[in-house]
Amino acid sequence: MADVHHLENLATVLVLDIMEKENPKITLTHGDKLLFPASGIPKSGIVGYYERIADYMLPYLKDRPLTMRRFTDGIDQEGFYQKNASDHFPNWIQTARVKKEDGWLNQVLCNNKETLAYLANQDVIEFHVTLGKVHRLDYPDKLVFDLDPPNGNFSLVIKAAKALHDLLEQKMGLHTFVMTTGSRGLHIAAPLDGTQNFDETREFAKRVADYLCRRNPKEFTTAIRKKDRKNRLFVDYLRNAYAQTAIAPFSVRALKGAPVATPLYWSELDNKKLNAQSFDINSIFQRLKKKGDPWSDFNAHAKSQKKSSEKLDDLLQEHVSVS
Repeated sequence: MADVHHLENLATVLVLDIMEKENPKITLTHGDKLLFPASGIPKSGIVGYYERIADYMLPYLKDRPLTMRRFTDGIDQEGFYQKNASDHFPNWIQTARVKKEDGWLNQVLCNNKETLAYLANQDVIEFHVTLGKVHRLDYPDKLVFDLDPPNGNFSLVIKAAKALHDLLEQKMGLHTFVMTTGSRGLHIAAPLDGTQNFDETREFAKRVADYLCRRNPKEFTTAIRKKDRKNRLFVDYLRNAYAQTAIAPFSVRALKGAPVATPLYWSELDNKKLNAQSFDINSIFQRLKKKGDPWSDFNAHAKSQKKSSEKLDDLLQEHVSVS
């Protein structure tokens, strides 16, 4: 979908469509259908996972318009991304009417366990969410950097994550969190207080990425075209825009073994065995029992990026002076 963060007065054209005319009734259908054929995981296993993980996952979905990735014939067949709620969804599914550049979307809000289970029963495997909440969609409450390994070089992902952690937290005063994506790399996130819009946040994220790459020009890059990266890691700041989404913590990924996007403690980056798919729908619960959720206090650390942007100005000036 096209980026529409430039639309004027976006908040005034956002309309919630909350419908609670029916009592939620979830009936598992075709539970034995193999959604992960090579792993032997049926739909009942995915629905069961989302019912069990709901208390941990729902805080990261609450009030965020949802992009659903569905695989009606299992992950061996081509799936599809869906933003609009289907016409056959029951009336108790909460939705939000969201403005886009050429019209409107009617997107699902997954705010309760029943909705999560219902969507899983509709073969939704992946849950992708906006960086802003429904009442202030043009004002993100989190900053996200997506780090994927060039040529499978996960050690470079770890190095970039640590560099961002040091820059954003130690030098710029933001609080940072790290998560495996369950796919290829890591997400670095910083909670924001939602006082600045996507234009400001995207520009800030770009400047952060540019600074990091200037300090590490042989390893990191902001080159958009892959042919220009030359085996360097792309510090992806592009998710920080109105129309963009990020994978939700604890979402399953549509890959063999059903890996899960998993919040980490920063100290875990020193584990040589860590990779983007270290945890799956089976191992995640033992992990939570032992370690809890490292992101459980995410919102408590929300800060304004304004002061951090001023600190970045100083760092950029110092870099120019040294150069």
